Amino acid sequence: MKLKTIIITAVFSFLLLSCENPGEFNIFYTADDVELGARLDAEIKSNSAEYDLLPSDHKAVIYLQAMVDKINQSPLIKYRKLFTYQISIINNDKVVNAFATPGAYIYVYTGLIKFLDNEAALAGVLGHEIAHAELRHATSRMTKAYGIGALISIALGEDPSQAADIAANLLSGLYLLSNSRADELESDEYSFNYLRQTEYYAGGIKYFFEKIGDNMNSSFLEDLLSTHPDPDERLGIINSLITDAGLSPPAENNLFAERYQGLKAMLP
Repeated sequence: MKLKTIIITAVFSFLLLSCENPGEFNIFYTADDVELGARLDAEIKSNSAEYDLLPSDHKAVIYLQAMVDKINQSPLIKYRKLFTYQISIINNDKVVNAFATPGAYIYVYTGLIKFLDNEAALAGVLGHEIAHAELRHATSRMTKAYGIGALISIALGEDPSQAADIAANLLSGLYLLSNSRADELESDEYSFNYLRQTEYYAGGIKYFFEKIGDNMNSSFLEDLLSTHPDPDERLGIINSLITDAGLSPPAENNLFAERYQGLKAMLP
């Protein structure tokens, strides 16, 4: 490890040990999130054929990017001028999932898009991933998994093999996708509040949880269920938020089920 990395690691380790609540402490600046996310994204994009990423000019990618841009109009998004909020779609129908790296590089599997029935449900999931990035859950999780030194080395561009390992873990659906229960529930609530500022039904993510509940014994949901809290608990919390907010019943003009079929038709 280079001297610069050793010094930075030592300083951050001291700060981490001296923090009163280490589990809540993030050693990285937001600019470091951007750098780390960019390096991981570059690693994934360098293997785009292997991971079967749809090209950035694919109609479905452009469609989802427009959805993210709408969500980012919420005044609750703090880092819109710093993070990328860039969408990529992974062509894999067997995975019903999405994830975000530091710096808000967001990856969505075609399996998730095809699993859902309306655009508001997908917007709820996208808002959830934006919340993970905004709340900086990924850097906290990766620090616990890999250690401070490894992430600093990646951010400095000194350890491409480690970047490749983290990217592979993210894309395999392994433990790096497993946020804490508290992080998942927090991101659900933030997503609900983001969507209240948009054209989408704010409780849209409830349809995702309902459909998971209807398919609990399906093998294609095993990875999702192994890395996320009980969908019934999450559904109950969202329903409480809907009630507390006094939302009107959803309709086609904020669910967008019909035009969502057009998005599905764009997919391979």
